[in-house]
Amino acid sequence: MTTRASRRQFLKTASLVSIAGAASPLALNLAAIGSASAQAAPYRAIVCLFLYGGNDHTNTFIPYDQAGYNEYATARDTLAIARDQLTPTSTAALASQGGRQFAFHPSLPAFKSLWDQGKLAVLANVGSLVTPTTKTQYNNRSVPLPPKLFSHNDQQSAWQADHAVGEGAKLGWGGRIGDLLAGQNSNVQFTCISAGGNAVFLSGQNVIQYQVGSSGPVAISGISGTLYSSASASAAYRNLITGTSANLFENELGVITNRSITSNQLLSASLPPASTFPLPNPTSNLASQLNVVARIISARSALGTNRQVFLVSLGGFDNHDFLLTQHSQQLTIANAAVDAFYGWLVQMGVQNNVTIFTASDFGRTLTSNGDGSDHGWGSHHFVLGGSVIGHEIYGTFTPTTFGTSVDVGQGNTVPGIAVDQYAATFARWLGVSDTDVPLVVPNVVNFGTSRYLAFL
Repeated sequence: MTTRASRRQFLKTASLVSIAGAASPLALNLAAIGSASAQAAPYRAIVCLFLYGGNDHTNTFIPYDQAGYNEYATARDTLAIARDQLTPTSTAALASQGGRQFAFHPSLPAFKSLWDQGKLAVLANVGSLVTPTTKTQYNNRSVPLPPKLFSHNDQQSAWQADHAVGEGAKLGWGGRIGDLLAGQNSNVQFTCISAGGNAVFLSGQNVIQYQVGSSGPVAISGISGTLYSSASASAAYRNLITGTSANLFENELGVITNRSITSNQLLSASLPPASTFPLPNPTSNLASQLNVVARIISARSALGTNRQVFLVSLGGFDNHDFLLTQHSQQLTIANAAVDAFYGWLVQMGVQNNVTIFTASDFGRTLTSNGDGSDHGWGSHHFVLGGSVIGHEIYGTFTPTTFGTSVDVGQGNTVPGIAVDQYAATFARWLGVSDTDVPLVVPNVVNFGTSRYLAFL
């Protein structure tokens, strides 16, 4: 898309909504994905799976070659997973990582299968940054750092916001992508959809985050049929919350409520039944969230959507205690839900049109506190989809030992890839031009032009 065309798209989006109410030698170039002829472009969507609490990345994707595993086992002490348990989910040697081998957590066999199929990639040592940062610069505080590192609320915000600000951020990079691309959708209210709760990730300047429950759209109770066994009471209630008013705020509330009711009716009428996509065993709230996302994707023609950004979430990753058992339980849930979701995409024939990726508050310490790990910084994340060039690690996998050039204490690592670069990758894949990527994540200009993930 040319710069002029992209800005026209942005202006179109704004008018529609107002009517509706650091360089690495391992970096790989993306395929050319400019969005010329955007209206005719095939459907695309991204799905963010946010792992709330700070996922323990060290036990999620583990060194498996003997030398690497020995370092890991020594550093992790009581938290290390036995090497023989890792054999079924281990990879072959990877040239990009100097011939090293790795293994997925034993609870992630479906992730390993998708890796083997070339549909899943790992991005190593990703985290919140303001500018490229070294260990020395961190220790000397000689460059700007993200606010309140190691704080849950602030680092959740730093990961989700359009730039690394702490709690209270108003714009998210998913929402800013929506701002730029919502003009491709007939119903812009279905551009940014959360099935995982309210989050700044989907907040745009113009696009409004649309929330659904884990079982689908949630209607306002009492506005249809009867209220207290009275049809007239229901009608009066609806008129009360949707009617016009001379008071500016009351009137705007009525406009928003009307829009919500209309959107709910359209979405409810368009969605296929949940049984279209059978839930996995074990089932979970995350599986139900992804089921709703799959149903919304399947209704894209009826909804008039061509570009969408989704958020789903799974909590329970703040494993200061009982890490070996609780972490395994949460990853088992993620494994079953994501495996089912990818199967549903294949069922619809859109596996090449949808990319799902993980995010989390932060990584966790390499050190053990005896029964768990504590808040960290850089972490490893998964990206999967039919268009992902997988079976690869992008970025540099950090050593699982202490005192390295990126260790700022307790094995916490200075990220080698910024969240801004992570976000820019998905923005480009969805069709945001290189020129307009800084409108999504302004600080990306601090990191040069390196790209950290390849798509077909």
